[in-house]
Amino acid sequence: DLEEKQGLISVWQKLRELIGSSDGQKFRIYAQKVSLDVLTRHANLHLKRLNDRYLVSRSTDSVLGLEIEDLHQAGVKRPMESLSGGESFLVSLALALGLSDLAGRNVQIGSLFIDEGFGSLDSDTLEIAIDSLESLLQQEKTVGVISHVPLLKERIATQVVVEKKSGGVSRLTVVGSN
Repeated sequence: DLEEKQGLISVWQKLRELIGSSDGQKFRIYAQKVSLDVLTRHANLHLKRLNDRYLVSRSTDSVLGLEIEDLHQAGVKRPMESLSGGESFLVSLALALGLSDLAGRNVQIGSLFIDEGFGSLDSDTLEIAIDSLESLLQQEKTVGVISHVPLLKERIATQVVVEKKSGGVSRLTVVGSN
């Protein structure tokens, strides 16, 4: 009977070591790691469509950090800060879309707004990003883009044009709406 009880105690002690602490911090970090892993899986599905060179993963150096895996460099892992402006934009977009997928499991998310970043993309990557955003429209999502990039102006059918006037006033014009 004593051996059986000691076996049960060892299970509870192991569980306490893994996730237990008096303030709940160990369990919170554990749950956040699991959530971050799920987010990176969703983000990587989008990132694969945007750019097949990178994967996002949880960092081995920090508890809740992210790093990038470069598939064109034999899978070497490096800090997210090492990405160029355009690469960083695509990874951020993939993470935002992944977060939308995650949140969308319990709540319907019908819109996504992106403020700039398109100017840092080369023309091929810009095409890929625009195609990806257009695919969201087919999923009946509303996509709002704030940008000055000419190609976006050509490809986006309905635009809200903001014209700056004197005295801190602006005029809004809707162009191309149905």
